[in-house]
Amino acid sequence: MIAGFATWEFDPTELENPFREGVGSVHMWQGTEDRIIPSELNQYVSKKLPWIKYHELSGYGHLLHAEEQICEDIIKALLVDKLQSEAVREAISSMITHCKETKPRKFTETIELQIGLKNYDPQKDKRFSGSVKLPHIPRPKMKICMLGDAQHVEEAEKIGLDSMDVEALKKLNKNKKLVKKLAKKFHAFLASESVIKQIPRLLGPGLNKAGKFPTLVSHQESLEAKVNETKATVKFQLKKVLCMGVAVGNLGMEEKQIFQNVQMSVNFLVSLLKKNWQNVRCLYLKSTMGPPNRVF
Repeated sequence: MIAGFATWEFDPTELENPFREGVGSVHMWQGTEDRIIPSELNQYVSKKLPWIKYHELSGYGHLLHAEEQICEDIIKALLVDKLQSEAVREAISSMITHCKETKPRKFTETIELQIGLKNYDPQKDKRFSGSVKLPHIPRPKMKICMLGDAQHVEEAEKIGLDSMDVEALKKLNKNKKLVKKLAKKFHAFLASESVIKQIPRLLGPGLNKAGKFPTLVSHQESLEAKVNETKATVKFQLKKVLCMGVAVGNLGMEEKQIFQNVQMSVNFLVSLLKKNWQNVRCLYLKSTMGPPNRVF
């Protein structure tokens, strides 16, 4: 275990917002070793470590804890986040450079976060599943289908969204092959309240097995806004193998936007894992046609 404490140094004139970017630095003491964490982690520290206290007179923010293990976890969390930030920025830059230097594509390449886990037994441990809405839409051309009542089908047509009514669903006749084909055709589904209740009876368990059970849309919501929300949402789901991949951006986005999406995706993934970072074996970023770039 690492015995120690952390001190946040900042300018006393910045007391209203001592954690803003560019103010001060974090010093982590591990025994006699002094490690300085650059100020780019200010936002991370203030959000993730809410028990930080600071003193106006000394101009120091002290983070102390009696348990050595907590100090160790804090130090590791800060160091890992710093490593990740640098690696992610380099990977994004590398993907963009590779795209510019190779033959122009007729499509915009998607950026995927590829995840390898460790110390997890899919047979014994709970298989986690969770979704998070990213700040920027990673796949603008994501195919979505509205399983709607008459009003929603009409709204879908107006915004150019694929749709199916109850009669069209009945024609599938619960045929497993046809339902599977439907599930493969679209990335996600939306459904009206009156229709979503009938999905199991009309289609069987096919969409649910594919991990694409429809998201409910009420008539009080904007259908277009719901579509954009769905496009911005990514899902992490552990199945039988300790690896997975999710779309976190595309090469048509700004570097800052890609970074924000990756950062939120990784932080959310880690929050789902039973031992957080200790369950992460590796992380890669890869564009559709480019080589993988390891970021952790």
